[in-house]
Amino acid sequence: MALVTLKEVLKKAVPEKYAVGSFNAADHSVAEAILEVSENLGLPVILGVAEAHFRYVHLESFVPFLRKRIEGLRTPVVLHLDHGLSLDSIRRGLDVGFSSVMIDASSLPYEENASLTRQVVELAQKYGASVEAELGHVAGGEGDLTDGTEPDPNVYTDPEQASSFVEDTGVHALAVAIGTVHGPYKGTPHLDLDLLAEIRSKVEIPLVLHGGSGLSKDDFQNAIAKGINKINFFTECSLEAVQAARAVLATGTPMSYPDLIATTKSRVREVVAKQIQIFGTRPLK
Repeated sequence: MALVTLKEVLKKAVPEKYAVGSFNAADHSVAEAILEVSENLGLPVILGVAEAHFRYVHLESFVPFLRKRIEGLRTPVVLHLDHGLSLDSIRRGLDVGFSSVMIDASSLPYEENASLTRQVVELAQKYGASVEAELGHVAGGEGDLTDGTEPDPNVYTDPEQASSFVEDTGVHALAVAIGTVHGPYKGTPHLDLDLLAEIRSKVEIPLVLHGGSGLSKDDFQNAIAKGINKINFFTECSLEAVQAARAVLATGTPMSYPDLIATTKSRVREVVAKQIQIFGTRPLK
């Protein structure tokens, strides 16, 4: 049962009020770290590849490799295309083997976002894949680790629109904007949990939190208690891996490139394991 869709892995998360972590990988070593943690803990995970990171891999060989690797595991894993920006990129992702896709048309007006999302849902159905979309807009650049960003309350998710959007599109999971940002957070994070609770009262499908880096354990668990079921987490994994590499290189100890990769991979495993526990992820039975 190793390779599953987003809809399958989140089917108990809403009624049982827990979240499943979505961790992005832009190379084989990070992907291995994420999958090893999932297998060691016996807990499901969402392994993402963002469109912003396509330039780092040969997608047509990388994704089939990941599918084969996942199919050999005991724990359920979603292979997720994160932040697909167009119907063409979504189609490419489905063709190479993603079991779940996110269409991010959140910067477009409502009608255009809904129309594109509806097309993606219809396309994904032919592949047996799940679809995530975003309503409202989470600030910051996907894959941008250089500058901090502040959230913009003017583009937070509207609860009434969220209800209409889900009905209009048939999407399986909805990413919401409630005060997080992609990349480093500028200032102290403040999540609008009352807004989240209102969205949850009007939407039955799983809700997704993007921009998890910079949040405290309490921030995550409060968001989960109010209705979040999938949490995207990339920036801290990336920054911690770089920090680990810098620290070991600063010692001047002779080492090979594979040794350096093993060091960064170990740090990624630590971060992923910690977050999975914070999210309260449960076995999928």
